[in-house]
Amino acid sequence: MERSGQPVVANFFCAEPYVAGGHLPLSEEAAQHARALRMFLGERAGLRDGMGRAATGTIARLTKRSLTIDIEEVWEIPRPPEVHMLVPVGDRDRMLLLAEKATELAATSWRPVIWRRSKSVTGRGEGPTFIGRIRSRMIAALTQSGGGWLPEIHPSASVSRAVAATPTGTRIILDASADQAMPSFGIGFPLAIALGPEGGLEEEERQEMTDGGFTPVRLAPTILRFETAGIAGLASARALGGTRKTSGAEYP
Repeated sequence: MERSGQPVVANFFCAEPYVAGGHLPLSEEAAQHARALRMFLGERAGLRDGMGRAATGTIARLTKRSLTIDIEEVWEIPRPPEVHMLVPVGDRDRMLLLAEKATELAATSWRPVIWRRSKSVTGRGEGPTFIGRIRSRMIAALTQSGGGWLPEIHPSASVSRAVAATPTGTRIILDASADQAMPSFGIGFPLAIALGPEGGLEEEERQEMTDGGFTPVRLAPTILRFETAGIAGLASARALGGTRKTSGAEYP
């Protein structure tokens, strides 16, 4: 929905600057998407740049290879409280699903972690080409959901490097064997949520995470797949909000 209340048919991604009253040509891919949706001249469309900038306008030109939007309104979407995701290098399809849902739930960042058991996964998601697929999936999720911010994508890291790179704030690692349940844990922001690999954490890795300030918490009485745990943990953080003050900010 546009802020004025008039509906848009679809949102498109474009990192170029938005200027009210301007004309913005989009990619051939955007034109193909608009044609697939059976959009036509004069229909309303939204724009997102993944960095909090949003706009709406009307389709001024649409061919097989080009789409131009006449921009009418431009605004900023505030960034929600920070939630950083430390995800395991695992099965490609499951990582892509989690990337999509993490974007819909406004994750701040995405950092793949190479656990010891990550190395034994067949068809694991890693490398520059796969990172490109992750970004494409995130962009599609951003435009579909109408969000304002893309997660910042970091390269894969060892456990020690991931811990060292995690921003200051509340740190949790989702662990089915933890004594404390996430709903009873005081969520503060910035928040980092770490997910273990397929097959679970090894004891040395669990100790390394707790030594790095990560508190083990559980979501359910059963062992969840990492993508299920990531979606549930991020959704819980957004739903529960935060009551503890961290980094000079407090959220109701």
